[in-house]
Order: sequence, then C-alpha cells, then structure tokens
Amino acid sequence: MVVMSALKDRLRGDLTSAMKARDEVRSSTLRMILTAITNAEVAGKEHRELSDDDVVGVLSSEAKKRREAAVAFEDGGRKEMAAKERAEAAVIADYLPAQLSVEEIAEIVAAAVEQSGAAGEGMKAMGKVMGLVQPQVKGRADGAAVAAEVRRQLG
Repeated sequence: MVVMSALKDRLRGDLTSAMKARDEVRSSTLRMILTAITNAEVAGKEHRELSDDDVVGVLSSEAKKRREAAVAFEDGGRKEMAAKERAEAAVIADYLPAQLSVEEIAEIVAAAVEQSGAAGEGMKAMGKVMGLVQPQVKGRADGAAVAAEVRRQLG
C-alpha cells in the first residue's frame, strides 16, 4: 500500500505558484525542502514514500538547521546571511503544525512525569519522561526546549 503525502503535494503545488509569482526566497526554499524529502525517501535500503508525519519530521529538521545557521551567521557578523536563513525558516514554518507554547510544553511534561512516576527519581528518569513526551510534541516543539523543561521539572 502506498500512502501519498498530501503535505508533499501541497509543497509541490506551492512551488509552482511561487515560481509563477517569481518569489525567489519561497521557490528556492521549497525546492530545498522537496530535495530533502526526496533524499529521506531514498535513504536506507529501499525507496519509500514518506507519510505526512515523516514529511513534518523532515520539515522540523530543516527548520532547526535554518535557526542554527542564522545564529551562527549572526555571531559571525554576517547579517545578510542570517536574514536569508530566517526568511527560509519562516517559509518552512508555514508548513509545520502550530508550535506549542512554553506553558503547553510544561503541561505535557508534567503529565508525563506524573504518568511515569518519575517525580522523585531526578535526572536518571529523563529518558523515561522524554520517551513519553517526544511523540506528543513531534514537529510542534523544539527538542532542546522540551529537554530543558524536563530537566527543570525533574531537577
């Protein structure tokens, strides 16, 4: 059974629209995302069609790369390159699920700590709690922010 990704189709359609509108940033960013998706599909032993969840995973990692690159360029005094990376990250954000607020992350982590009974265990329970939290926040929160909240609640 082949699962077609509606998100991937939307990305392709939006690329065509961006090219017609001569929107350079959007069209180059969408091309780059579609290439990353294709690379993910052909990685491994056999070619496979990505599901929407898999595509969101690729988008999340691409967005993270843009954020990190923007910070690196900013620190290196290359403002125009940092601005380009931020513009690309903004395009990618249009295709990601709505991001969770700090409060929502804290609630999810608190529920996971409660559910796993990790309240008194300290940092050694971090893996157990992250295992419960990660599937709930996938694509909707930065992993570093989630890990920091888990540390804060367990610490």
